[in-house]
Amino acid sequence: MSSPSHPAAPSVFRQFYALTKPRVIQLIVFCALIGMLLAVPGVPSWAEVRLALLACLGIWLVAGAAAAFNCIVEKSIDARMKRTAWRATAMGELDDRRTLLFSAVLCLAGSVLLYVWVNPLTMWLTFATFIGYAVVYTVILKPLTPQNIVIGGASGAMPPVLGWAAMSGDVGPEALILFLIIFLWTPPHFWALALYRVEDYRKSGLPMLPVTHGNQFTRLMVLLYTVILFAACLMPYIYGMSSWIYLIAALVLSVGFCLYAFYLWRDYSDQLARKTFRFSLLHLSLLFAALLIDHYVF
Repeated sequence: MSSPSHPAAPSVFRQFYALTKPRVIQLIVFCALIGMLLAVPGVPSWAEVRLALLACLGIWLVAGAAAAFNCIVEKSIDARMKRTAWRATAMGELDDRRTLLFSAVLCLAGSVLLYVWVNPLTMWLTFATFIGYAVVYTVILKPLTPQNIVIGGASGAMPPVLGWAAMSGDVGPEALILFLIIFLWTPPHFWALALYRVEDYRKSGLPMLPVTHGNQFTRLMVLLYTVILFAACLMPYIYGMSSWIYLIAALVLSVGFCLYAFYLWRDYSDQLARKTFRFSLLHLSLLFAALLIDHYVF
């Protein structure tokens, strides 16, 4: 009689790679790339393409280091949450020493790459983002206040600023507008997720807004932030960064996000919260894609 087959355990490489939170990193690098391309007038030259690729790699490495460090700090919390209990650190399959070494190597490699082959400003801004996320947000803010995602969102809003700095060597008003859009987008995006994952966060002991202030208050905050975000999404057109192509996209996407938030506020369901969360990802991706298309058409 043959013994029952068991799924093979993931390789150590796959475990470490999963700690970098690849899907989150993809969005970070995408937003950084948008900042890079918008900082270059017209079609980039080969030298600019090479610089952008090196900057993307450096930002990816440092962002991956921050994600891995986050997994060390939150391993006990991750173990109590269904969404994150599978992580190798939460399951005890990767010890702190190896994970910390992995994080340090990624951070050092990315920082050296950015400093030597991109520019020192980008390196220091990226390293500051690492500290902001891995230490200020993860260690200090997240367990301390339900406004953690609002304050800590500054780190998540930095990618287009990093991209702009990589290509131009400075931080212009355009980069700060992109920063503001992501900064205001982060709370309604995350709180939509937290609403239907509230029991997970309650078990974790983290003071997330739906746990500390309840479902109804969180839904109201989601709605208010989407309205403020609507105004911020118009700023690229108002400032002169874009033309009517981006304006139409921003209006359609922002109205859509506000409608999702309004219906979520009026008549809550977990299914609608999931749809709102998914639309928020579509909102930011298509908004920046429209900005990029507009940049090359006009």
